[in-house]
Amino acid sequence: MQPNDSLQNWPSGQGRWADVPPEDWKNWKWQLKNRITSLAQLETLLDLSEEERAGCELAGKKLALAITPYFFNLINPDDPEDPVRRQVVPQGAEHTTAPEELLDPVGEDEHQPVKGIVHRYPDRVLFLVTDRCAAYCRYCTRSRLVSNAQDYNFHPELETGLEYIRNTPQIRDVLLSGGDPLLLSDNKLDYLLGELRKIPHVEFVRIGSRIPVFLPQRVTPELCDIFRRHGPVWMSIHVNHPNECTLELREACEKLSFAGVPLGNQSVLLKGVNNNAETMRSLIHRLLMMRVRPYYLYQCDLITGSAHLRTDPREGIEIIRSLRGHTTGYALPQFVIDAPGGGGKIPLNPDYVESITEDAIILRNYEGRQFHYPIRGQVDPSVLSDLMEPAPLPAF
Repeated sequence: MQPNDSLQNWPSGQGRWADVPPEDWKNWKWQLKNRITSLAQLETLLDLSEEERAGCELAGKKLALAITPYFFNLINPDDPEDPVRRQVVPQGAEHTTAPEELLDPVGEDEHQPVKGIVHRYPDRVLFLVTDRCAAYCRYCTRSRLVSNAQDYNFHPELETGLEYIRNTPQIRDVLLSGGDPLLLSDNKLDYLLGELRKIPHVEFVRIGSRIPVFLPQRVTPELCDIFRRHGPVWMSIHVNHPNECTLELREACEKLSFAGVPLGNQSVLLKGVNNNAETMRSLIHRLLMMRVRPYYLYQCDLITGSAHLRTDPREGIEIIRSLRGHTTGYALPQFVIDAPGGGGKIPLNPDYVESITEDAIILRNYEGRQFHYPIRGQVDPSVLSDLMEPAPLPAF
């Protein structure tokens, strides 16, 4: 473990909101009510660059500005390149669209048999249950939809979605997303999970949420009781940088774990945030300390206005290569590109297979050493033509 990953070095506390009564600070509804949502508010808290000011002035035309006081506390106001700041403070570059960028970069709209249901894979669906988040990530894949700044006019139709799932027996896996499902009321979540559990062919229910990261106060005893009642409910949270790993987030993750919720993490590879091996190693180690298994590392989707945050995918491959052999396999996320236009998640891995012949697989380990695994007589030679030798990784 790196020394700076010790729990005693994790952020905690009310910071510049120290005068707020603790009972208010720990109330998730107070946090929502007191979000930073305007340029005027933000200017009282940060010295903004001209690029940031321009982004804030235009935010209402693309993706709303919203940051919870809790999450804002994680920004270092003296660092204009702070990795938390880059994720939630708008920049003018968001309003410049590169030729390769798309409003719907992963092709969700064309795979909606009914409103709010994305059925792209044979056995699973994405169920969009809200268009609101506690705070808004500036690289959001669904920025066309969340906050309704672009007049997408999405209104969740829960009953329509439930009926489609009931009537489609090949669906065994349902992922609740949005927006953020944990912004629904306890009663609505209880109802929704209860109805899904009544459907005989639904075996696996998941929630994608950044609420534990933006708003850990939302993880209340009542919410945990709902998960116990309808479990197992799996949850993917979204942490991009070790500075987001606070004692409050750790406590929220422990509550969820003790309520029977298996936790994974999905990160997005972002320029100036986490596109180096040292940062990613610290992040994945902290996640394991919070009972969260790193699940995916995403290449940033080709969402409009995201060029200033996207990196070369080869950086992600090199990060995974640098982690392999230097930390436990539990800590290694799968690096993927969600293929533009709806092709689904495609893994990108370092090349460890040198070649495959009728006699052996030639392997190279994390140290660069070569090994032969004999396969003569074990593999039908006719299938070898279907196995492609890996192409060398281009220099960059």
